[in-house]
Amino acid sequence: MIQPQAVAENPHDQNLMEKTLQTSFGLSQFRIGQKEIISGILSGKDVLAVLPTGGGKSLCFQFPAVYANKLVIVISPLIALMKDQVMSLQKKGIPSGCLYAGQSDAEKIQIFKDIEKGGTYLLYLSPERVQKEGFQRWIQNRAIAVFAIDEAHCVSQWGHDFREEYSQLEILKRLRPDVPILALTASATPTVLADISINLKLKSPERRVHGFYRSNLYYQVEFCADEETKMSLLMQAINQSPEGRVIIYCGTRKVTEELAAYLQKHLDHVGYYHAGLSTAERTETQEAYANGDLRILVATNAFGMGIDQPDVRLVAHYQMPANIDSLYQEMGRAGRDGLESTCLMLYSKKDKGLQTYFITSSEAPKEIKNARWRNLDALVNYAEGGECRHAEILTYYKDAQRIEKCGHCDTCLPKSTRKIERPVAALKAPTKTKTRSKVSKTNVDLDGVEFDEAQEARFQLLKKWRKEKAKELDVPAFVVFGDMTLKHLAIQNPQSLDDLKNVHGIGEAKLAKFGWDIMAELGQQ
Repeated sequence: MIQPQAVAENPHDQNLMEKTLQTSFGLSQFRIGQKEIISGILSGKDVLAVLPTGGGKSLCFQFPAVYANKLVIVISPLIALMKDQVMSLQKKGIPSGCLYAGQSDAEKIQIFKDIEKGGTYLLYLSPERVQKEGFQRWIQNRAIAVFAIDEAHCVSQWGHDFREEYSQLEILKRLRPDVPILALTASATPTVLADISINLKLKSPERRVHGFYRSNLYYQVEFCADEETKMSLLMQAINQSPEGRVIIYCGTRKVTEELAAYLQKHLDHVGYYHAGLSTAERTETQEAYANGDLRILVATNAFGMGIDQPDVRLVAHYQMPANIDSLYQEMGRAGRDGLESTCLMLYSKKDKGLQTYFITSSEAPKEIKNARWRNLDALVNYAEGGECRHAEILTYYKDAQRIEKCGHCDTCLPKSTRKIERPVAALKAPTKTKTRSKVSKTNVDLDGVEFDEAQEARFQLLKKWRKEKAKELDVPAFVVFGDMTLKHLAIQNPQSLDDLKNVHGIGEAKLAKFGWDIMAELGQQ
């Protein structure tokens, strides 16, 4: 075990860090971003870290416990996830335990006895337990290396999974301002990160955003005019993924069960998972999927947190999720073993209608609803976007790494052998037709529309402008405008700012921000 005095002399001793990594964790090297995150914590700084699903977040708080030979307290939202990590650590000989409801008094007493011995210990607990007075008194005089908050996006109301109990975790900084906080999440925009920092009362935190580029994943989005097209594409995707596991995400419990029932008639080893199932049913399904009794799992977003199956070859979104954060986190469950895998989103106007219903029927405050509308618009624009999908994701999350073209998405390599091909029946819809000179804003359906020469020239001009403007603002191209808006602009050829108000995707904010730019571009024809 590493002695505290050795660490104090040189907290960034590279040889010592590498040795600890190998001897305690059996790893030959750090993954992208891990060393920078760990170094910040060992220096006593607060750190906001974003590492995508499968990027090795847990090592970032497990390593400091061993290296500093101290207690690390980990806040985690799921009992199953806590248990899995404790079991894994104990197999490595690293002292650890978790506190949760339903645990026997004897188990809890043993955990505290083990901690009292001093030295390395990882204690996992829920955010609710942090609010207990007895626990707050207990942490006052402990030698703690770091408070680690996993799934930290739950702190932010702008995040995709806000939880009230997480918003109260700022108590940690008030009780122990001397202990650094590591806030970790798999996906968070700069806005969400800023909100996390404010809500946790972090002190000038280092921001570390790494690992969003997954070179083994093929990203693909397909527009589906009807359910028949969608089902044909899904079946084709499964047929093209004969090996490994498959996850199919749906937007509602009802669709999850109906789709699973359909697939069970045609395929073997199909199951389903959603929050409406009993705890026993969910556990049974999760275990069957983990041990290979189920190969194909149809699920809502309730399935995923803490899931770590290496050979998921296909993640398909049968229905569009609520936002890009959810999409990326769920796609990230594919190909964790580094082998080629496909992430397919089937997008239809009906799916957007479902998400619209969820937002309008919500009782959330107006500002939260507005944020959800913006997030949904961003996802729709991503789906309709015409730039490299991996490059857009990296820019969206402000990853330290940027690329121009990935060479393995449906935009960069549309003829890839990895692309899910449309079956012949699905190719029948929609039928291409020549467009009229005008298309109304309220009834825009441009899929399959053919441009005339002038319209094509305008579309290409606008795409070039969008790419340059996105680079200037350091935002994804779809945040400026989606392809549907550019197509509508190309067809309408507006001649004034008032004309722009009738174009799909241009509201007051976009009009004020980009209106004159668009007029200038169209005036160059």
